Amino acid sequence: MRRWLGVFGLAICAAMIAAAGCEGDSAEREKKIHDEAAKAAQQAKPAVEEASRAVKAAVEGAKEGWEKGGKSKLDLNTASEDELTGLPGIGKHEAKRILAGRPYKDKHELISKRILSAAAYEKVKDDVAVK
Repeated sequence: MRRWLGVFGLAICAAMIAAAGCEGDSAEREKKIHDEAAKAAQQAKPAVEEASRAVKAAVEGAKEGWEKGGKSKLDLNTASEDELTGLPGIGKHEAKRILAGRPYKDKHELISKRILSAAAYEKVKDDVAVK
C-alpha cells in the first residue's frame, strides 16, 4: 500500500511542479494543477482500493488468530472429564454433569439443560464448541 501511495504522491507532486513552471496566469496554472491531480488520483484509485482490501483481510485474519489464541475449542460431545476440568470454573462435579447431559446440539444447551449457571457458562463459552 505504501508503494501505491508513494506513486500517487509522486504523480501529484510532478503534476504540481510541471504546472507551476508553466507560463500564464495563476487561474490557468491552478486549473492545470487541479486537472493533473485529479488524473493522478483517478489512475491510483484502483491500486489504493486493492491495497485497502488486502489490509482489511490481513486485519481480519490477525483478529481471528488473536481471538483463538492458538487454542482449539473443546468439543462438549467428545471431551473427557479431565479435559473438561481444565476449563475455567469447571470442577469434577460440573464435568460429570456435562458428560451426563450429552449429546449437545449447541453449546448454549449447558444453560438450557441447567447443567451450568449463566455465570459459569460465561467463563467457558469461548473455550467450548459442539461439533
